[in-house]
Amino acid sequence: MQLRALTLALATLTASATLATLPAHAQTAAPAATAVSAVDFKAVAAHYAALVHANYSDTLAAAKDMQSAIAEFVKAPSAEGLEKARKAWLDAREFYGQTEAFRFYGGPIDDDKGPEGQINAWPLDEAYVDYVTGKPKAGMVNNPKFKITKATLIKANERGGEENISAGWHAIEFLLWGQDQSDTGPGNRSFEDYVKGKGENAERRAQYLTVATELLVDDLTAMVKAWAPNARNYRTKFEKGGKESVRKIIVGLGSLSRGELSGERMEVALNSQDQEDEHSCFSDNTHRDVVTNAMGIQNVWLGQYTRRDGSQLQGPGVRDLVAARNPTLAEKTSAQLAASVAGAEAIPAPFDRAIVKGSAGRPAIEKTIASLVEQSKLLVESASAVGIAKLTLVEP
Repeated sequence: MQLRALTLALATLTASATLATLPAHAQTAAPAATAVSAVDFKAVAAHYAALVHANYSDTLAAAKDMQSAIAEFVKAPSAEGLEKARKAWLDAREFYGQTEAFRFYGGPIDDDKGPEGQINAWPLDEAYVDYVTGKPKAGMVNNPKFKITKATLIKANERGGEENISAGWHAIEFLLWGQDQSDTGPGNRSFEDYVKGKGENAERRAQYLTVATELLVDDLTAMVKAWAPNARNYRTKFEKGGKESVRKIIVGLGSLSRGELSGERMEVALNSQDQEDEHSCFSDNTHRDVVTNAMGIQNVWLGQYTRRDGSQLQGPGVRDLVAARNPTLAEKTSAQLAASVAGAEAIPAPFDRAIVKGSAGRPAIEKTIASLVEQSKLLVESASAVGIAKLTLVEP
């Protein structure tokens, strides 16, 4: 989704909503703040860099597991193999979703040359990639003149329109699940689409899935390298940025809270009630996308992250910096972020049914949107508390 930038004067944004009583798990989500005497801009930026590297590393490892599952599937297509590949995609998304908090300030993922558009762009026009109902010859898969390589997929991505997505998570998702034509579940592509002699252009479809997955792994590898320690890379510059780096961190958190997550990913779908406007529409994984995005914001604020192996990464977060100046605001913001995560977890699946007017799940989406909007205001106040005078956030 394309977002427009809006400069927000801090003085105009104040928190006005009173927090509802939080469930027990939300009340205990935030650990005690790091000793404030040891926290400064440099420490927060350095720990943030370590957290980013850890999250991208876990995402890459999970994506490589997905790549292995896909390789096994296309080698010998079966219903069981397709299910394993789908599960690997879902597992990897749990980690990638949390990395969305590292965007929106011109870092390696989304600077002028950043690969974000070919990693996670959406919504995707299915007919641009493969056949759809009523158009059996649609898509690059079914066009023998289109040579399937990483270079051609990069060139084709968003060519002629922002919904012409050829690469990334959602192209892979569509190739695994197919169109979602069910009110109660995800897409149901047959494994026979990949069986030579049964699926039209089965070998080209397998090649496309393989190449798109390889490209995704390449792009995630680049993100890991950009944030690797002890290297001449973006991380080295970021750790030296001090206050400016913390400004970027808060811009990322606030922009994801308001512009992208509550706005483009939830409000748009809520208003249109259109399945095509949900984030992971083929797999019906949108409800988990919302949760992991909210968790990513909370991770950075608290300076904590749960690794893929279950270990805990903990250090000075933005919360600790704010607590040294305004402990009441720091705790209020922590509680609001916990409320957003709890709200997201309460959204029922499938998301495309929850957005329908009159559905039992719609109030949970509305409540989560309201919480995310409120937390964006508190994040701006928090920036002011640490002496950051203005933020340029994205609005929906």
